[in-house]
Amino acid sequence: MKYLLIIFLGISQISWSLTHEEFKTLHQSLQPDPDETWRSIPWKVSVIDGQNDANQQNKLIFIWAMDGHPMTCT
Repeated sequence: MKYLLIIFLGISQISWSLTHEEFKTLHQSLQPDPDETWRSIPWKVSVIDGQNDANQQNKLIFIWAMDGHPMTCT
């Protein structure tokens, strides 16, 4: 157990840094693809606007609502 602690403490002292190019590459890889299907959906911020548009087009609406901490999704 002592050996694991020593190894962990040794690794934790290593300084991790990114170059500007590495950061740009990482940042770009984390961005959503502009061609993803969900981007083509005409999202509404107001529930009333969404209900009015759905009613005019005779379509259903999907509401995803949650409360509480975003990590627990209660």
